Amino acid sequence: MNKGKEGFKVKRRARFRPRLLEVIGGKYGRADLGADVMAGLTVGLIALPLALALGIASVPAGQQTPFPAPALGIFTAIIAGFLISALGGSRVQIGGPTAAFIPIILLIIERHGYSGLLMATVMAGVILVVMGLAKMGSLIKFIPWPVTSGFTTGIALAIMATQTGDFLGIHTTEPAPREFIERLHWLSLHFKDLNVPTVILAVGCLLVIIFWPRLGIKRVPGSIVAMLGATVLVAVFGWQQSLGISTIGSKFGAGAIPSSLPAISWPHFDWSMMRDLIGPATAIALLGAIESLLSAVVADGLTNDRHDSNTELVAQGIANIVCPFFGGLPATGAIARTSANVNNGGRSPVSGIVHALTLLGIIMLFARWATYVPMAAMSAVLVFVALRMGEWHEMKRLRLMPLSDAVVLVTTFALTVIFDLVVAVEVGMVLAAMLFIKRVSETTEVSQVFESDVLESPEQLVTGKEIPEGVLVYRIFGPFLFGAAEKMQDALERVEELPKVLILRLHLVSAMDATALNALESVIERFQKHGSTVILSGLHRQPLDMLRKAGFVQVIGRPNLVAHFDDALKRAREIIDGLDSA
Repeated sequence: MNKGKEGFKVKRRARFRPRLLEVIGGKYGRADLGADVMAGLTVGLIALPLALALGIASVPAGQQTPFPAPALGIFTAIIAGFLISALGGSRVQIGGPTAAFIPIILLIIERHGYSGLLMATVMAGVILVVMGLAKMGSLIKFIPWPVTSGFTTGIALAIMATQTGDFLGIHTTEPAPREFIERLHWLSLHFKDLNVPTVILAVGCLLVIIFWPRLGIKRVPGSIVAMLGATVLVAVFGWQQSLGISTIGSKFGAGAIPSSLPAISWPHFDWSMMRDLIGPATAIALLGAIESLLSAVVADGLTNDRHDSNTELVAQGIANIVCPFFGGLPATGAIARTSANVNNGGRSPVSGIVHALTLLGIIMLFARWATYVPMAAMSAVLVFVALRMGEWHEMKRLRLMPLSDAVVLVTTFALTVIFDLVVAVEVGMVLAAMLFIKRVSETTEVSQVFESDVLESPEQLVTGKEIPEGVLVYRIFGPFLFGAAEKMQDALERVEELPKVLILRLHLVSAMDATALNALESVIERFQKHGSTVILSGLHRQPLDMLRKAGFVQVIGRPNLVAHFDDALKRAREIIDGLDSA
């Protein structure tokens, strides 16, 4: 506890304070525990098919991994789900593997192998922890919507492209290419090889998932119904042999899902790859931060609560550091699972912990039955996830958007689909910065001030005050940053006959940067060469401190820095009277 200047106590907020501590140290009764247990059991059932499908989709065919692909998704859901709930800054956040990571996971494995993925995941975890401890949680909110919407929709389309083989039952000796354009070419060559029963089963599963909620049975998710129904049909009628329908067992072997968690093991890290993995790791960290905090915001709206974004980032980072030691995948907060948790009565992080324990119990009891799950059902689950995560409606509104927003959205979308998520995130962030600069510059105005002006406070008011002949007055309104500096130069360059005195009113400028300072210096040099004087009126602390540090006060002259417009007019009259008397 620290005392402020007035003597009252100021409570310093801890940088890392898990919300689970509120449950441990607060009022938490049987009713709360009962609600959390039921919600956790339900979300565990929802997460099961998603974890299986995400694990399968995240590992390219033929890639050697310490455990079969379906197991990797389950391990990640259990370990990350437990850690994110136990350490996170949201009461109801559910964490685990998500579909958004699939394109970048495939890219990293293709270029650097599975050990490269584990290393990139740990690096991403460290980045997230640093972001949280540095209190950067709020900065994620400043990423423009066109960027997030563009790569979210691009990821959705890329996910659907990766599922074409399993959804259509096309199986070739060589794995299908990862790149979108090459995948389309591969599909055109092998479309004739599709397995009709597999397509029927996949479409049937997809329709069950889509329409099941309309029956009003919330406790049992449609994805579970579709997966179990398809598994029973394939197992009972022997469709794997008679119809050639691929299953988890036929693709990954009898031990596709171990019946327990693996022992902790130190991943093999090739430190020479660290430089090449900085970009992918940063992409994982940014994507994880965006998705987890967006999920936490959605949860806040459903629960009338407020999450701690910095604690949440630290928890996400710890989960991503730990998961690779169990062979796991990148993880983050999942919007759909978090919403399901709230809608089913989840009240505290206990529900997320129960969700993780539920998944652990399922693999311990029913792992051997997973071999009968059809790949078509897993593909249908992911196609449904992609259909829901893509913001397809925004594509229809492109013509109604500002041109700059539409260009950013389409560019980010195209880069995500055609190239990869790392390129999309990097270019998207640059476009985001450019869009921010454009928005800031649009809000900054540079205009000439006349005696009829009334948009001022009393001490700055122009109305009723005479502006002497030979004095020109301009006002800058808004942040005076590099995006707006050119506006001032353009406005003053249009002045055909330079006045004896130029008054620049800066009392509406809250901030200034080095580019604006350079532009201001150019203007002053131009006027001083002409024998004119520039007076700066109403400087705030930040711009004034910048002028002092740059030695600008001596350039313009201390008497020409005044607090109010009245003082500026008085100083201008002194200068003109001195010129006239000379």
